[in-house]
Amino acid sequence: MANIILLGPPGAGKGTQAKRLVDERAMVQLSTGDMLREAKTSGTEMGKRVAEVMDKGQLVTDDIVIGLIAEKLSHPAAGGFIFDGFPRTLPQADALADLLASHGQSLDAVIELVVDDAALMGRIVRRAEEMMAKGQPVRRDDTPEVFELRLREFYKNTAPLIGYYWAKKDLRQIDGMADMDTVAAEIAKVLDKA
Repeated sequence: MANIILLGPPGAGKGTQAKRLVDERAMVQLSTGDMLREAKTSGTEMGKRVAEVMDKGQLVTDDIVIGLIAEKLSHPAAGGFIFDGFPRTLPQADALADLLASHGQSLDAVIELVVDDAALMGRIVRRAEEMMAKGQPVRRDDTPEVFELRLREFYKNTAPLIGYYWAKKDLRQIDGMADMDTVAAEIAKVLDKA
């Protein structure tokens, strides 16, 4: 069992690698976006809070996101947890450490998928072109303009976590520009040492 964070800018492949870990290692992916959508329709007290905030078009507060993570951690995962999209800020990183400790767990590794921004932009454009060619809808965030905004947001708020986890000796860097199988193999090496 291992608890890990997949860290990297949008389009780096975190979701793709998380899905592989779920399938291959019975880990549970905790994607904040998925959890917020799930909570909004759940009918729970937390879900009602999430729905109210999201319906107003506001950003969900840290205490709500942390509450959702706490709910998930109360159901142990045999293979461990993959934190995808959380933490996004230094206060969230501290909150995650406290949450894990309160459940008798810890973080085993932070895996940064190191990527080239220009190449990522090319990936996003290609992905949108491929979707259009197949007659499938293009994701709203698969445009160069939206991607650039998301990238700026990552560097402003989330990139400081790289130094934070490096200082704690938790950070492992992997070439996120390699092919998917190579990235998966490198992640497996990190997990096998955890």
